Amino acid sequence: MRKRSSSLAALVNKLPDPDERGMLTNIDKEVVDNVISQIHKGGRTSIRGLIDMLVEPGNADDVKPRYALHCLAVHVCKINNDRQRRAFAKTLASQLGGDRHKAVQGYLVRQLQVAGGREVAGELGKLLQDEELCEYAAQALAAIGDGAAEQLRNALPGARGKCRLTIVQNLGVVRAGRSAGPLKKAINDEDREVRLAAAWALANIGDAGSVDVLLRAADTEDVYERIKATQACLVLAERLLAAGKKSEAVRIYNHLRDTRTEPAEQYVRDAAEKGLAEAGKI
Repeated sequence: MRKRSSSLAALVNKLPDPDERGMLTNIDKEVVDNVISQIHKGGRTSIRGLIDMLVEPGNADDVKPRYALHCLAVHVCKINNDRQRRAFAKTLASQLGGDRHKAVQGYLVRQLQVAGGREVAGELGKLLQDEELCEYAAQALAAIGDGAAEQLRNALPGARGKCRLTIVQNLGVVRAGRSAGPLKKAINDEDREVRLAAAWALANIGDAGSVDVLLRAADTEDVYERIKATQACLVLAERLLAAGKKSEAVRIYNHLRDTRTEPAEQYVRDAAEKGLAEAGKI
């Protein structure tokens, strides 16, 4: 085992040295590709060895093993061998949720955002209620796509604070129609930012059943919230019109045109009339 560790360390040491700013600027691609190929041949043992070289920020210099791990993530996506990509991703995911420093786990999650697939969605989902890791996990799930909505939906009921906001936002990013129900509940959240994120998410999903919910949210007297929710209504109308759901889109446009009567809301009336024209109603 010690011989393997020494061999891995020697390979990692062949990678370029960072400059005075800590940046890798003098990169010999041939050397790097050869090193990464050799590390990859070491399989799970070498990957675990690289992970063990990572340290919390400020504790030591781990630029080279971090670089090697990222290059491996890119490498397994390029070799057209999904079995090996999955094996790499599962090895990284197996190191999440334990005693490793959160900053190290965060780096592993960012590499899963590059190379992960559905096979690690469950492990990422377990991090969605961790304040330090939820944003990384949600972004990785959104990038993976497959299985993301299920993990985000399952985590939403028990999530609070930053985690709740992050989950709601990313449910809108993945645009899963089955997420409309939980998001309609979130639009009444006590946290204004969560309410607005839910409004945008419903709009971006293009859920026709959310028209009344968003219009009610947009008719609030709070100026900032009224503006943001109105923008969400316009996004929803655009999505509905593009999907051929003309009557629902027209209902939104008519409501906004008729209720936004203040001079400062002229842009909303203009947008509504433009939408109505596109729908053939003007």
